Amino acid sequence: MIDNLFMGITQPYCAMLIRFVVCVLVSWFIIDRLYYRKSKRRDFYFTFMLISVSLFFLVFFMIFVLEDMKGKAGIGLGIGLFGIFSIMRYRTDTMPVREMTYLFIIISLAVVNALASTMPLIELIITNLIVVVAIMVCEWRLKTESVKLVQYDKIELISPDKREELIADLKKRTGLEITKVEVGAIDFLRDMTMLRVHYRSSDAGTNSVDKNIKLTRQDLQ
Repeated sequence: MIDNLFMGITQPYCAMLIRFVVCVLVSWFIIDRLYYRKSKRRDFYFTFMLISVSLFFLVFFMIFVLEDMKGKAGIGLGIGLFGIFSIMRYRTDTMPVREMTYLFIIISLAVVNALASTMPLIELIITNLIVVVAIMVCEWRLKTESVKLVQYDKIELISPDKREELIADLKKRTGLEITKVEVGAIDFLRDMTMLRVHYRSSDAGTNSVDKNIKLTRQDLQ
């Protein structure tokens, strides 16, 4: 009975399983070795991996069903892909740019691997490797700039002609490699101001304090 069960597996499905293995391995390497090593965000790790797996099968079986629709297949596929990439909007909190980029990459690779039914396996592997190498270059060669919101008390240093003194004071007090400072709300009554501080950091996962911590009006009182 088991032999008869496996004999029912078609050749296209076996070819799909091979592409699925390639897709999962590439997605795991990108998420685990490139993204998670810096971010340590288990929630996004969970999301990225399961989106990759589920989207691969969704696209594969969508193509399988649309093969019998002839002229409607192109329209159906276009609508389906539009809906798939709309997944990037299914979030309750604002997603950081880095996480959004990785989500787009994971979705794109899942779709590409599922659609590449006529592409030779070696070409598919090379395509995936090109994406991986591009991510590695961006992660390892380019410095990531992070942002912090700072409630600052030396209001006399916020004028443009004292910007170098302001950055020097912030570097001394925070220990960060600050590259840029933007002045926000100013409270002359309490001699306080809000600064958006840009600094270089190797920890790209937590690249913004204000995605987790918001200073409310009560914080400024």
